[in-house]
Amino acid sequence: MSYLRLEKALMTNLEESLPRELLRTNRSGAYSCSTIVDCNTRKYHGLLVVPVPELDDENHVLLSSLDVTVVQHGAEFNLGLHRYQGNNYSPKGHKYIREFDCDKVPTTVYRVGGVILRKEVVFQHYEDRILIRYTLDDAHSATTLRFRPFLAFRSVRQFTHENNIASREYHDVDNGIRTCMYAGYPDLYMQFSKKNEFVFQPDWYRNVEYPKEQERGYASNEDLYVPGYFEMPIKKGESIVFSASTSEIKSSTLKKLIEKEIDDRSPRDNFFHCLVNAAHQFHKREKNDDRYLLAGYPWFKCRARDTFIALPGLTLAIEEQDYFELVMKTAEKGLREFMKGKPLTVKIYEMDQPDVPLWAVWSVQQYAKECGREKAFKMYGALINDIVDYIAEDGHPILELHDNGLLYADGRNKAITWMNSTANGHPVVPRSGYIVEFNALWYNALRFVASLDRDNGKEKKADQLEALAEKCKTAFVDTFLNEYGYLYDYVDGNMVDWSVRPNMIFPVAFDFSPLSQEQKKGVLDVCTRELLTPKGLRSLSPKSGGYNPMYVGPQTQRDYAYHQGTAWPWLGGFYMEACLKLYRRTRLSFIQRQMVGYEDEMDYHCLGTISELFDGNPPFHGRGAMSFAMNVAEVLRTLNLLESYNYQK
Repeated sequence: MSYLRLEKALMTNLEESLPRELLRTNRSGAYSCSTIVDCNTRKYHGLLVVPVPELDDENHVLLSSLDVTVVQHGAEFNLGLHRYQGNNYSPKGHKYIREFDCDKVPTTVYRVGGVILRKEVVFQHYEDRILIRYTLDDAHSATTLRFRPFLAFRSVRQFTHENNIASREYHDVDNGIRTCMYAGYPDLYMQFSKKNEFVFQPDWYRNVEYPKEQERGYASNEDLYVPGYFEMPIKKGESIVFSASTSEIKSSTLKKLIEKEIDDRSPRDNFFHCLVNAAHQFHKREKNDDRYLLAGYPWFKCRARDTFIALPGLTLAIEEQDYFELVMKTAEKGLREFMKGKPLTVKIYEMDQPDVPLWAVWSVQQYAKECGREKAFKMYGALINDIVDYIAEDGHPILELHDNGLLYADGRNKAITWMNSTANGHPVVPRSGYIVEFNALWYNALRFVASLDRDNGKEKKADQLEALAEKCKTAFVDTFLNEYGYLYDYVDGNMVDWSVRPNMIFPVAFDFSPLSQEQKKGVLDVCTRELLTPKGLRSLSPKSGGYNPMYVGPQTQRDYAYHQGTAWPWLGGFYMEACLKLYRRTRLSFIQRQMVGYEDEMDYHCLGTISELFDGNPPFHGRGAMSFAMNVAEVLRTLNLLESYNYQK
């Protein structure tokens, strides 16, 4: 049986099937996404969602969905499903689903009387083209298929509504048509592998409703334009391939193309392979061959902090060092441009965040462990030395190195850490002054760069960095360690934050820590008692003031909960690394049990990947973005660590 196989009873129960989403990407920024029953529940859902750089830097839904109707003896059976205003579902095609399988590619089997129709969907790599193969596995009489496309031509952040501006014009192409609703958009080519008849029957389907947007407190209705329908006969055993793209293709090549694309896919036959597949979905290759990691789907772009935190897990942990180097080449260009005060030529957002260069050093540190210190110094020695010099010389506009060796950053009026939610223009968690993970990263960076410098004969530079690290170590313990055995989250003059937050896990997990073994154990114990959940570490302890673990409701309500008790799997990755470093093999079974909480996500929420965050209280429901790079990365890195400890005797 397939690892990701869902039975008829689940598929036909909308309470069970609608929360489950399915994501396909092309590794160039475009994606296809809906629920497992093809009922769009978000404005971000769509069968073909592509970037249109001529308009903006957002993705745009061109083809929202494609309804398929089976016609036999004049009777029509529509396999589509839409939700309309008033919680009305039509045409309820999900009731014909017999089974769903997502091993290699998403495959849905429909049964209508004696008709068994199989649908397989794949997104072509590096092309803005979705391919769907329909195979008639069984039929006892003449069968016709009718395809009705629902068009949107709008940004993922907006809605479309019936209007007189939208163009109804279309042109015939090889076994299909091309059309474009608005100026500035690319043409949409809809083609089939078989000759067909297109019936021009323009209409607007009004008040399509997206319940996920309702839950989030947003507008949730739109109208979709249907230009007409395609119709063609299909024989038992025959396959028909549909293509939707921004470019024309020779229709006679479609069958071979989809076969090749399916063959190229790796099976998602276990937990690890699901995560590897998810890791590849964050890849983005630009036309100039720059390589990026998207922070998540469906709305995140490439963000600097996320890139450096996620990069080791998404590449090194699955033995893809080449892609690490490709992404780092692009990111290094952006880092150097920022440090020189030049405009960025790379498409990486939030490069100005103060901990970004420090996470870059940590990322190189992971590369050194996997690929060797000699190679790491050769590839990135100049970069990481330049980064510590840049920070030590107060080059960063936000960071200030104090005489005690600690880094100071003013975050009272602007969110400058990963806890970056804002409300009414101000940070919800105004972390400012000496921030615990900034200084843990700083100490780790100083020690790591010094060790590489010493290996390579740069003794004087290594001595300087180690002297600064010793000063930082003393001040770190004096500043952050409190009488209860855990670390303050930040200290700003007389302002001391006593909140129990997960950021103190970093100095326990890092290779170089200013804490002693006993101090590390004390911090880890507090994290275990107050922050640990099956879905990672809470962003705030239930015992701390302001605990708000449920990420629900309208935007403002969610902003106040975002970092006030919600659980984050990527933080759990550092927690588990800390456990293994402190207790080694004695904690292996404990860590393996923790991984069960993540494996449970493989057939829930977005299949085969991990949501952005989770409620901090049971049942720890997944929230936010459907797939989040740092979460997938840290679970992969943890699996890699587990394997390495299992090999140790």
